[in-house]
Formats: sequence, structure tokens, C-alpha cells
Amino acid sequence: MEPAVKPSVSRFDRSFNYGDGIFTTMQVKAGLIQLWPLHLARLQHAATQLHFAKIDWSSLETEVMAAITEPNQVIKILISRGEGGRGYSSQGIDTPKVYISCSALPDYHLWRQQGITLGIAELKLAIQPALAGIKHTSRLEQVLIKQQLLHTEFDDLLVIDQQDFVCEVSAANIFFYRQQQWYTPSLERAGVAGVMRQHLMQQFDVKQVSWTLAQLNDVEAMFICNALMEIVPVQRFMLRELDMTPVNALMKRQLC
Repeated sequence: MEPAVKPSVSRFDRSFNYGDGIFTTMQVKAGLIQLWPLHLARLQHAATQLHFAKIDWSSLETEVMAAITEPNQVIKILISRGEGGRGYSSQGIDTPKVYISCSALPDYHLWRQQGITLGIAELKLAIQPALAGIKHTSRLEQVLIKQQLLHTEFDDLLVIDQQDFVCEVSAANIFFYRQQQWYTPSLERAGVAGVMRQHLMQQFDVKQVSWTLAQLNDVEAMFICNALMEIVPVQRFMLRELDMTPVNALMKRQLC
């Protein structure tokens, strides 16, 4: 593994050429990376699933901690399979490259306080179980969804897959509340298994489900979440007002 880089990316880098990489985006709060063990475990799982060469995780952790420069900020780790010549084959590419970057922490205070409006994306996610759940660097679907969002009145868009099962929103996971039970999409076919999603599923009872849009008709509450925004209530889904009380109750428990 090559150490964290450098302002430039080689034109031979496979993440740059083919999206052959993985990443995670982390919140630093009061000088500490939130949910670091889960972020690290997700990177390790993804690297194993995609058959990356050996990575020195201890050195990576040291470099990440050294990258903290502000008490509250964002740190992103991107790991490329490495550099190689032309062509898709990864044969002989045995030196993953790590890129660490820092940025300002977005302010989601109003979203958490007031809730958001949620529409439905026109684009449907491709179904690929071998990649489902992994936060890889091939993100063109999300780019197109964000482009569509710019032309709507909504704060975010609910995304379904090619079989019409609900997956996530543009850059976050989603939870539903019905009859005193929380649910979240299973993500077995498509979507990203977020670190905040995993954390919350360890804090309270959540059932993973495969639901179509029709099964959301009697949902009472929803929230979206990721490592930066934490828990954000949905106050309106399409034309329907939702109850934010169950979500606010979770937020008061300070689960994240």
C-alpha cells in the first residue's frame, strides 16, 4: 500500500480510469472521527469483496488520524486498486493507493430541525448483487440523480431499482416507520450500506425489507441518514405530510 497522497492522481490510476476504487466519508466532531470502527470495517469488507491486494490498515489509521486539522470537519478516504496500463484486467496490480482529503462539515441543522421534502427519482438503480452495499467509486447513477434533483422542488429523491424495489435516497439511506416498527430497505440488489445505517440498526429494532412504492402508502414516518447529516426527518413525501414525532423521539435519544 502506498501512503496517503499527494495532490495529483496518476493518469494510470484505476479509480480514475475505471471507478476501480472504494471510499468512505467521515465526520470529525470535537476532534474525533465518529464511528471510525464501522468506517474501517466497511473499507476492509469492500477491499476483500473486490479482491484488492493487501492493505496496511494500521498505517492507514495512523495517516487518517494525522489528517485531522479541525475540531469539526469532513475526512474522506479513497482507496484505488492501484496503477496499471490500458485495459480492465487487474492482473499484476498489487499496490493499492490511498488518498485522504479534508473539507468543511456541511450544516444540516435546519434539515434536522424542520425535516425535508422527498420526491421520487426517475432513474432506477441497476441490479448487481456482487456490488450491492459497497461504496465503490463508480457513482454515475448518483451523479445523474443529483442532476435530476436540481430540476425539482424537493430536498432529496427516493431511489428504486430496476425491479421497482425501494433502495435509498440520492446520497443517504432511508428508514420507514409503520405500526410502531422501524424498517429499512435490505440492499441485497443495489444501493450503498451506509455506516450510519449500520450504527442505527445496532441501536434499536429495525427490520430489513424489500418494499415497492405501493407499500409506502401507509408508512407513518420516514427519515434519511448518513455519516454527515446523521438523522434527518422527512416531513413530506411527494404530496403527503408525514409524522415527525417518531423520528424526533429517536433524535432525542442521541443515538449518533
